[in-house]
Amino acid sequence: MLIVATIVFVTGGSSPPSTTTTTTPDSLRSTTTAASSTTTTTDPGTLPQTTAEPSLGAPLTRQMTTLFRAISSGSEPDARTVFFPESAYLQTKTGVIPNPSSDYQSRLIAFYDLDLEAYRSSLGPAPTSTRLVDVLANPADAAWIAPGTCENAMGYWHLPGVRLVYLSGAKTYSFRVASLISWRDTWYVVHLGPNPRPSNIGTVDDPQTGPGTPGPPGGC
Repeated sequence: MLIVATIVFVTGGSSPPSTTTTTTPDSLRSTTTAASSTTTTTDPGTLPQTTAEPSLGAPLTRQMTTLFRAISSGSEPDARTVFFPESAYLQTKTGVIPNPSSDYQSRLIAFYDLDLEAYRSSLGPAPTSTRLVDVLANPADAAWIAPGTCENAMGYWHLPGVRLVYLSGAKTYSFRVASLISWRDTWYVVHLGPNPRPSNIGTVDDPQTGPGTPGPPGGC
């Protein structure tokens, strides 16, 4: 069964509400002090891995919407929020490959940055005018990669070939996100362009006119 998640962007204009300013006599005024609040964000990669399979519904759509907007706008910080956390990568690779931190930065992130530029260029001369309309994923392609395989100390869910379908003008196009893997219950990009690839340059995975087909299955 093919999952199709449709994103609808609604725009509309309305006049801002009017604002009425009144003056309160000093004798009626009360003084309050707002309590300060502190928000602490926990790096998910520092938490233990789980076997929970992430949803292929709205949570995946939100991640891919963030990715597409980051591609079209050229926002590297936004793109990093949907990439597999380095802390999780260290948990997955430490003791299995030499220097996983260097591998993360010099290979995974280096290719990701190159691919982001290539994907943005593929959107044409006005990338910010493109609009994501569908996220296509095949549940049958999702597979649990057990610990000890594919040079991994931790297991995770793997989802290959998610397609992002977008409008450019009146025409529909799509490209593939090569590989998503899970940490806890969230999908993250680990390879945007194909892996392996013909050469060490930014590469768009399977660009097509029309929505295309997600997959194929396999890989890790």
